[in-house]
This record gives sequence, structure tokens and C-alpha cells, in this order.
Amino acid sequence: MMNENTLPVNGVAETANLGLCDVALERAIERTGSLPGMVCLYGPSGWGKSVAATHVACRRRAYYVQAKSVWTKKHTLTAILHEMGIQPSRTIPEMLDQAAEELAVSGRPLIVDEMDHVVEKNLVELIRDLYESSQAPILLIGEEQLPAKLKRWERFHGRILSWVPAQPVTLEDARKLLPLYAPGIDVADDLLAHLVGISGGSVRRVAVNLELIHDAAGAAGMDHLDKHSWGRRELYTGEAPKRRLA
Repeated sequence: MMNENTLPVNGVAETANLGLCDVALERAIERTGSLPGMVCLYGPSGWGKSVAATHVACRRRAYYVQAKSVWTKKHTLTAILHEMGIQPSRTIPEMLDQAAEELAVSGRPLIVDEMDHVVEKNLVELIRDLYESSQAPILLIGEEQLPAKLKRWERFHGRILSWVPAQPVTLEDARKLLPLYAPGIDVADDLLAHLVGISGGSVRRVAVNLELIHDAAGAAGMDHLDKHSWGRRELYTGEAPKRRLA
């Protein structure tokens, strides 16, 4: 049964990981002055970290950048400054000073998504420089091995206030995703629980399957589905289809 707590807010379902992301950034914002100001949310791909981060960025008025695998120091700082609405200076040191000054003066947090790319490109010290120069709250988003990867940079690793592991999708999350991806369809808890069970923890896979259910229900003229009525119809599991033998 749907209630006010299962309805999406501004087109985003209030999943558990969205709450974790918000709390993580709040810890950095509300910390006492002597504590470090970086926090890290990490977990497998598809668990809803990026969606949570973009929503929390709006809620907390944070600057948000999603790192790319080809970024250099200049590209990283340019992207941050563009997010801030600031014309980048010519040199990397000047750009760093621009970004740090804006973070310090505005008091707004910074969210760096896909932090693994920053690690792989050996740009971790650039983020530390931004933090040290501004003392701004910074939320790092990355894959499940990100904490282990960052151990190479002891001075950076030691400035993490909190490590927050993302959580696998739950039945409650599935209920909250339902009005977004299968609007108008009453999906019974036994079928939702089945979607959660085959998802491997992925919010994305549950969302894909809810869209499949929505389309199938529409084609069949149904507005209610449970596990029995769904039957043997295929669902998305993330695995490649098996080869059919002739």
C-alpha cells in the first residue's frame, strides 16, 4: 500500500542510499572545526549513488561534478569552476585558488562523483589541495574499492571524517521506486520482493524491471500484478542472455 512516505519527491525516490548520502554530507557540514571535512559514500555500480548525489547537491546547494576517465588537472578544475559559474584563469595554480576561494567564501559543499577516475588519474592531491585551501565540506562518491584505493595517499585518507557504505536495494526502496517507474500499476509485495531478490543489490535493475512490468501490464490491460500473474515472463538480471541451441 502506498502512503506519503513512498511518494517520490521532485521526481526522485527517497531511497535508503539517498538518505545515507544526505546524512554523510550533513556530517561534514555540521562538523566541529577541529574535525576533517571530507566524507566518502562508496558501493557497487547501480546502487543509486549518483542519483542520490545529484539530488542531495540540489538539497544542500552543493557544487557537483562527475569526474571523467580522461580528465587532467586542468579539466578537473575547469569543470569545477564552470559548475561555480566562474571563468577559469590561465594557469592551474590560479584555477585552484579560484575554486578554493569560492568554496571558502560561499560556504557551499563540493561533491565529486566518480572519484575512482580521480584516483586512477593520480589527481587525489588536487582534491586535497582544494580541501586544505578552503576547509569546505567535500563528499566523495565512488565504487566499493575506493577506500582501499585511497590508502595510497595517507595524508588524504586521514582527512576523511566518515566512510559510508552504500546499501543494497530493499523492499521499501522498491515500493518508493514504484510510482516513478510503474505509475498506475499496483505491484504486489511478493513481486517487488522478487525484483529485489534478483537485483544483486542494484537500484537500477529494480527500476528497469519496474518499467518492464509497467509496459507488460499496459499491453495486457492490467492494473495489478503479483508474482503469480507475472508468471514466467522474463526479468532483467544484468546477466547476458544464454545462447540458444539450434
